[in-house]
Amino acid sequence: MLIRYEKLKPEDTHYFTLLKQAISHTFLASHSAPAAIGEWKGDTIIAFQEDLRDNVKASISEKWFYTYIKNTPEKLPRIDMLNMLSRYVGFDNWQAFKNAHTATVKKGKKGSSFKKFFWFFLLILILATAKYIFSTKNTFEFCFVDEDKYEMVPTVLDIKILQNDESPIYLKTDSLGCFSYTTKEKIVQFVVQSPYYKTDTIIRTIDAHTNRVIKLHTDDYALMLYYYSNGKVNDWKKRRRQLKNLIADNAKIYQVFSHAIGVEVYSKDEFINKLTTPTSSLQKIKIVDKSLQNGKIVTLKFMIP
Repeated sequence: MLIRYEKLKPEDTHYFTLLKQAISHTFLASHSAPAAIGEWKGDTIIAFQEDLRDNVKASISEKWFYTYIKNTPEKLPRIDMLNMLSRYVGFDNWQAFKNAHTATVKKGKKGSSFKKFFWFFLLILILATAKYIFSTKNTFEFCFVDEDKYEMVPTVLDIKILQNDESPIYLKTDSLGCFSYTTKEKIVQFVVQSPYYKTDTIIRTIDAHTNRVIKLHTDDYALMLYYYSNGKVNDWKKRRRQLKNLIADNAKIYQVFSHAIGVEVYSKDEFINKLTTPTSSLQKIKIVDKSLQNGKIVTLKFMIP
């Protein structure tokens, strides 16, 4: 059987646009998807392929969908594909679909001169709007403070900017405990992480000017170890009683090394003695991992770079 392509004419473009709208309407009657068929992707396209198989015992490839549905084709699809899609939307074939919509096309021809001017004006308006939208940048600025003391967070924080359908962007706070991020989006979502503060996910809009300062909740266990290792005497005295109950008697404590293979194992007493013996290297201690049981540390990994 000879399968032919129809040469694309102006009225064909209109018919095919109407067919795509009818396909979207038919599919949305039993599925959830964007109203504009050109916005379908991934799982939605797969669901549409399955719906075609169920209803007309035929289907299309994902490549075909992108060629003829998501893009503007230079010619109509094969007549057998047009017939199949016409059956999907309730017509016997492509010719029957066109006959049912002939009045719409004729009406469109009468105002073709006006429509050309209208579409030209609309195109200029869209381009001008797009230029404004894409040239507009929003700068978000945030600073972080300790929730208990309402003082600047004393350590560098890791910031992970979350983006839709894209890989995250990784930043760090500056010496003032702040960071800035510029984007065309009006909403920013990011994760803030630190060895001594609890991980938190923040969502802010560009209009939320009053939310530039963000309070972080301390990770008391990691922070108490930090106070000991850095000789923060005043803080150390305040938390002394807590520290006695901080680590379980049978805790498993390991020191890992950044430039060597192996670990060193400490008992609870050995580790506390190490923390309370002032050395310059101890000030760089970093808590790598820990686990709790009944409110006490039962496993702990730390590193001194």
